[in-house]
Amino acid sequence: MTALRYTAAAHPARKSFRLGPDSNHESLLSFHWDTLSPTPKQRRYAEQFFLRQQPKILFSSPTFRDVQRGNTPEVTFLGRSNVGKSSLLNKLMGRNICHTSRNPGRTKTMNFFAVGGEDEQGNPGRLTVLDMPGYGHKSRAEWGEEIMKYLVGRKQYVFCQILPHGSEFDQGTIRLTRAFVLVDSMHGLKRSDEALLQALRENAISHQVVLSKVDRMLFPNNRKPSAHLLSRNAPKLQEGAESIRARLDAMDVEGPKALGEILACSTTASLEKGKCLGINNLRWSVLAATGLNDVRRNTLSYDNSIAHPSAPEPRTTNA
Repeated sequence: MTALRYTAAAHPARKSFRLGPDSNHESLLSFHWDTLSPTPKQRRYAEQFFLRQQPKILFSSPTFRDVQRGNTPEVTFLGRSNVGKSSLLNKLMGRNICHTSRNPGRTKTMNFFAVGGEDEQGNPGRLTVLDMPGYGHKSRAEWGEEIMKYLVGRKQYVFCQILPHGSEFDQGTIRLTRAFVLVDSMHGLKRSDEALLQALRENAISHQVVLSKVDRMLFPNNRKPSAHLLSRNAPKLQEGAESIRARLDAMDVEGPKALGEILACSTTASLEKGKCLGINNLRWSVLAATGLNDVRRNTLSYDNSIAHPSAPEPRTTNA
């Protein structure tokens, strides 16, 4: 497919992708047309939010009817069974808390995690992150049914208001604030991805696309990551993002479109020690989705030992 070039002359109704406000390599890994790329300060804040306290597993459930209610904002991560979702969530949360496997379909339950440390209401986390079973190759048909039950049912528990101090929510209420749909950067959208994205639009569920495994595109043949290779191969990544955007725009479906940004991540490649490419962009997007992105209002006490890359990382037996 010919690469799409979103210029004002060719597409007067469209906005071009915007690069970030800095020259940092992270700005090459996020594509924005309705949002702004996070600043370096915002990326640092997002990193600290996720690493300041160890995540905790709240519970696991094979079906939506057994899912417990809560009163913290919630995001969910979905993707095909071989898209690298659990590995990405481990990097996002800073701990190997989700089980990973080379065999597709390792995640067999909905797994809920508390992130950010205890909040003012006594909840174990200020944010809930959900790891969903994969769909598509080597997945089970009933998992797809339970995923949709969760997505449609969970968004109905809407919090009443944000309290004056910013991030607290009314007791006893919950809201699914965004679904993050992972897409393999090398393969693009599959039919199962498009079916899910159409269902999200039809049910008015906030969602956005995240490209996974970008290291295979940016640093092919297992080459050592470098700023030079990243800059040289970034146009390929942009072309893939533009192609996905065009297919999203072409969907003949009623309902709100995906958020106007596409993020790209790697769980193995980094140019800075302990910082995988694109993860802090994703962390900021999660905070923006949940209203926890007020850098001025929310001050964090940060213990560097928590996020030390050589520190042992506990694993749960329940993911």
